Amino acid sequence: MPVSPETMRLLLVASLLGMVLIAVLSLRRRELTAEEYFWWGLLIVLLPFLGPFLAILLKPGVPRRSHPSRVKPKSESIS
Repeated sequence: MPVSPETMRLLLVASLLGMVLIAVLSLRRRELTAEEYFWWGLLIVLLPFLGPFLAILLKPGVPRRSHPSRVKPKSESIS
């Protein structure tokens, strides 16, 4: 069963948008300056297939610290 060109274009655009979304969500988990966010976002958009992979694999910045209320307390050992 052949796939129409319109369907192929739709799938291509959907996959590109999905990769951009995943890369942006990955960047949100890192501590970056506004300028770094801008440049990484520009890379993601201008290099459609390679940019999102680079933004995820290179892991720019440092990981964000988790919020103190979200950290599980350490269980105390019984001695």
